[in-house]
This record gives sequence, structure tokens and C-alpha cells, in this order.
Amino acid sequence: MPVSEAQKKATTKFEHNNYKKICLRLPAAEGKSALYDKIVIAADRAGQSLNSFILEAVKEKIEKI
Repeated sequence: MPVSEAQKKATTKFEHNNYKKICLRLPAAEGKSALYDKIVIAADRAGQSLNSFILEAVKEKIEKI
């Protein structure tokens, strides 16, 4: 079932009011061991979404500072 325009608008409004976004740029070409691929694999192995894995890693780094 397609998402209605009202639902899209409500979702956009909710995200705007409740989240901040950060654009993360990673090197595209590093051969088979690209950083992006390593992060995706690590998140999968940890049983986490990519977003939650990165967020947890950032929080751990901040705690060490």
C-alpha cells in the first residue's frame, strides 16, 4: 500500500522536529577493503542498523575524550 501525501508530510515534520542530520562522506575507492564496506559488515555482525552502529561508535569516542 503506497504512503499517502499526508503521511509523508507528517513524517517529514516529525523528523524535522526530533532529529538532527549529519552527512558523512567516506572515500569511495579503497579496493575490497573500503571503509564503507567495513562499517556495514561490522554493523551487521553487531546486529545493529548502520545508523545505530555509527551513533554508538561516536558516543564511545566522545566518552574517551
